[in-house]
Amino acid sequence: MTANLVLAFYYHEALLPFTLPALFNLGMHLWLRSVTQTKEPTQFKKKEAYLTVTIAWFVMSGIGAMPYLISGSIPSLIDAWFESVSGFTTTGSSILSDIEALPKSILFWRSLTHWIGGIGIILLVIIIMPSAKMNNYTVFSLESSVREKIHPRIRSVGFRLLIIYLMLTVGEITLLLLGDMNLFESVCHTFGTVATGGFSPKNTSIIDYSPYIQYVISVFMILGGTNFIVHYYILHRQFNKVKQNDELKFYLSTILYSTLFITVVLILRTDRGIEKSFRDAFFQVSSIVTCTGFASDDYLLWPGSASLAIFILLFAGGSTGSTAGGIKMARHLLALKSIKNYMRSQLHPNAVYVLKMNNKTISQADGNAVISYIYWYLLVFVIGSVLLVITGVDLISSTSGVATAMGGIGPGFGTIGPVSNFAHLPALSKTILSLAMLLGRLEIYPLVLLLSMSFWKK
Repeated sequence: MTANLVLAFYYHEALLPFTLPALFNLGMHLWLRSVTQTKEPTQFKKKEAYLTVTIAWFVMSGIGAMPYLISGSIPSLIDAWFESVSGFTTTGSSILSDIEALPKSILFWRSLTHWIGGIGIILLVIIIMPSAKMNNYTVFSLESSVREKIHPRIRSVGFRLLIIYLMLTVGEITLLLLGDMNLFESVCHTFGTVATGGFSPKNTSIIDYSPYIQYVISVFMILGGTNFIVHYYILHRQFNKVKQNDELKFYLSTILYSTLFITVVLILRTDRGIEKSFRDAFFQVSSIVTCTGFASDDYLLWPGSASLAIFILLFAGGSTGSTAGGIKMARHLLALKSIKNYMRSQLHPNAVYVLKMNNKTISQADGNAVISYIYWYLLVFVIGSVLLVITGVDLISSTSGVATAMGGIGPGFGTIGPVSNFAHLPALSKTILSLAMLLGRLEIYPLVLLLSMSFWKK
């Protein structure tokens, strides 16, 4: 909030939209500190972790909506909350029709919510609140699904990941500046890229920028959707561990083959040249797979087979331990390996097949948990789609809207395509989609468990 105050002062814009929320934050902090500092720290158990993670996202999204409301940029409470949730969950769906009409400080805040949400509010809590004596690894794994420890102390992991995040941020800003993008737009687009969010300060997203800019953003979207543990290994030249990472291979293969397929379709079925076809395909596949949501072209105008491929990729998701959302590549890979082992066991009943990932054996319980999560994800997708249809939204917009909200992607199909927005949807539909964003970001279980009766029993 204070950073935005500086920006508002520089551009001679209203200071109140950030002054009031900043004072509210400070007041809440001082009050919470006064009522808790006299108490002895207690063991932070799994129930508390689930509850804390969920409350944190709801509270931060609510506070994040305040600048929009106070400035009058988004006068509707539901619309402001939708935009805030979309920012912090790095979804990138927007209700704004004329983005460029907003004050620079509001646009910066909008992009900054991406950057904060990308590394994860919980990660920041782990770094700045070491005295909380929480079960840090439990909370951290809820937020970003990082299951592989780089260092015995989780706080050290947090600092290392934050450093990598900062390096990617500075690197992309520098490259965008070299492409003649101004500093403000470079920072905002970098926040949306590294966090795989998708908010742009321009009405046309990335469409009007040069091929160089589009390639730079494509590459950094892929880097943002890569497991940050892999970045750590690369920086420390532990290339053997990178080579052993099955999820990374599957992730890059999915992007490569999807890009090649759509490139061929665009070459054969449109009047684009080879380079333009490849660039549009590469950018949009990278954007959808990494759950970023930037647009370099309107894929709704593509041939049917190419648009269908994009729709299927709405359910892909990036890597675990990345800023991307969705089901995640590791889960897809484990599910495919489980199906393969089952089919082989039907042919050879006496043989024993072991489920492996990164040369490590995966237990049957973990394998079942992956299948269970995918089932829950698809079940929530169906329920959400039905609810949206009931509110009066057409079927294509409803299904793609829930898919893009849960996956943290941004644009969908139908009336909410890459050159459209969510402003025209009923208030109830926006509320449902906001909850779908939070469900997807929290990976479903925390919210589902909180709604169960057994959670509240001692």
